[in-house]
Amino acid sequence: MEQLEIFATVVEQNSLNKASQLLNISQPALSRKIKKLEEELGVELFERRGKRLELTRVGEICYEFALELRQLERRFHQTIRDFQKPGRHVSLTIGASLTTLQSTLPDLITLYTKDHPHTDIKALTGKTHEIVTMVKEKKADIGLMASSITVPGLVCEPLFDDHLVLVLPADHPFKERTSLAIHDLNDLSMILFSKGTWYRVLTDELFHKYSIMPDVKMEIDSFEAILRLVSTCKTPTLLPQSYLRTHLLAYNDLIIRQLPELEQTIRTTSLIYLEDSLKMPAVEQFVENTYLYTNGHKETPRLS
Repeated sequence: MEQLEIFATVVEQNSLNKASQLLNISQPALSRKIKKLEEELGVELFERRGKRLELTRVGEICYEFALELRQLERRFHQTIRDFQKPGRHVSLTIGASLTTLQSTLPDLITLYTKDHPHTDIKALTGKTHEIVTMVKEKKADIGLMASSITVPGLVCEPLFDDHLVLVLPADHPFKERTSLAIHDLNDLSMILFSKGTWYRVLTDELFHKYSIMPDVKMEIDSFEAILRLVSTCKTPTLLPQSYLRTHLLAYNDLIIRQLPELEQTIRTTSLIYLEDSLKMPAVEQFVENTYLYTNGHKETPRLS
């Protein structure tokens, strides 16, 4: 690195004399260093034309690499300096189920990074049992999932209970109904979650229990896509209440209605972590912020 930096300086100054003054070494010593570099590389870097030095073709290539190495060294030292700054080296890996990834996790990350903007946060997604494995194997510091578990060595902190609600376009005929029941969904045109997803299994079990057969127009596995399609296609759906923030409903011109039977579809969102993980400041702070969020920082959805 040192020899290549000296070589690059000679090229940029186009003079051994000027380069020796800039590098604060004698011209004979500088000439010896260049000669040594040429011997080590086994090539001639300069053609000597009297007092002038001209780069050979391989010298031009060597200079290009010298510039790249110079930039790499600068980035290296900058990275080290950044790492030494308070908070720069803190990292946090969160495993989240698809449901919480789309509903709860963005709010929690926003709340946490407001006070800890330099934390390197990584998010992994998977099914509930995969999130549990991630945390147990320390591939994730924290797990967030729409379920409550009991696993030796893991702390499972229930955050809030959630259930499905009926989401309607604002001009849907059901808007004028003073009350709705599960049987009102029979033959109703609907958009549902894709088959195999947890919420689709939940709704299918509910429909089977009450002998309901909706007219399923679309099957989608994205919360956001479903919400937009309800608005554009004027077709109702069932979504977890925790996802339906006031601004989302207002932007898409939607309303929600509570059905007594849907309140049976309770699912508990929980935070999981290893028993000794609270010794990590980032984990401890994230857990504290999560409690703050669940104790009053959620919006109340628009009911009508």
